[in-house]
Amino acid sequence: MRVLVLGSGLLGTTSAWYLSQRGHEVVVVDRQPGSGLETSFANGGQISVSHAEPWANPHAPAQIVRWLGREDAPLLFRLRADPAMWAWGLRFLLECLPSRTHRNIAQLVNLGIYSRAALQSLRRDTGITYDHLERGILHFFTTPASLAAGVEAAAAMREYGCDSQPVTREECFALEPALRNATVDIVGGTFTSTDESGNAHVFTKKLAALCASRGVRFEYDTRVIALKPEGGAIGSVAVQTGTQPARELRADAYVVALGSYSPLLLRPLGLSVPVYPAKGYSVTLPVRTEDEAPVVSLTDDEQKLVFSRLGNELRVAGTAELNGYNTEINPVRCEAIVARVKSLFPRAGDFSQARFWTGLRPATPGNVPLIGQSRIPNLYLNTGHGTLGWTHSCGSGKALAELIDGRVPDVDFAFLGVQGRRAGPVATARARDAH
Repeated sequence: MRVLVLGSGLLGTTSAWYLSQRGHEVVVVDRQPGSGLETSFANGGQISVSHAEPWANPHAPAQIVRWLGREDAPLLFRLRADPAMWAWGLRFLLECLPSRTHRNIAQLVNLGIYSRAALQSLRRDTGITYDHLERGILHFFTTPASLAAGVEAAAAMREYGCDSQPVTREECFALEPALRNATVDIVGGTFTSTDESGNAHVFTKKLAALCASRGVRFEYDTRVIALKPEGGAIGSVAVQTGTQPARELRADAYVVALGSYSPLLLRPLGLSVPVYPAKGYSVTLPVRTEDEAPVVSLTDDEQKLVFSRLGNELRVAGTAELNGYNTEINPVRCEAIVARVKSLFPRAGDFSQARFWTGLRPATPGNVPLIGQSRIPNLYLNTGHGTLGWTHSCGSGKALAELIDGRVPDVDFAFLGVQGRRAGPVATARARDAH
């Protein structure tokens, strides 16, 4: 079968890899000159099954109220006259209900464990390298209240198979000695020994090269203009390469993996998906003092930041700004990240050489991505992964390839369009979202 994948970020590239493995003829289209150059370019680097507590949780509304008016707030709603933002925000509040939060945690943990295993298998089979480290992820906390909430979340995740365990202040320091230099108080944490970290951009580039060696064709510098319906299905996709005339590409199946831009392409077809761009930031620093820079990947839940060691660099990423499709770098938010790094690791990096980046993460209100078949039979989605695109990329791509082949993936997740043993009310409700 000929499959056209729209988007060559992490999700599009992993989809192409697994589809090719299953014997399909695959073409990938991306507006950039290479793979992984947008949201996948400079993310936080974590393969974090333990990061399964959604932004939408019972504690979130009170936190957001406290952050109102703060330009450096970890989660910033920049209110606009945008119906999509308001609709997304209302659904976000609904997902803060305890029952929905626990349901979403289960979904995210199940997909995360499945995806991490898929990545490890891919790594063994191909020998791909991307500055990956298998040292676990330590969530640390600086107040007793935040520690209590973190321990509660870890307990919920353990119910679904994530091995996140509470650790004391001294155990945090033993796991990551560089934290002893922090000028803020570390009161304890939770640690997931099976989590990993690595450079998502390097991985995407190398996997795209492996795809190409297997016969996958990549059409870069090619803008997707529109999906063209034909006889109750998608008949073709209108694209334009550079300044050349627009043309149409035809396939048997189509995969939309365009991140935050997916809703814009789907809307003219009458398909409404609850995905909204959440602008995230990252700072990359050359490591200056080896023994004062962290090696274990870290999560600072209170500031919504993650830290990953990528070779001789330290990547710090996080926060979320809902501001439509605006991609401008806000220096106030960058400075807030740098200030937090300095308070934790004052001599770790060369701050004068800091590189700043921002990208639009495709967020659903409950953080659970949309993977599977839309109501248009040959149109599939692989989008809405929010902050967990790197964590869920291999599992999502592998599962989607199986769904396209008519198989139900071996993971308890509410895939779109799935009827049978793993569908249930959650899948049915989410399928309506993609209609």
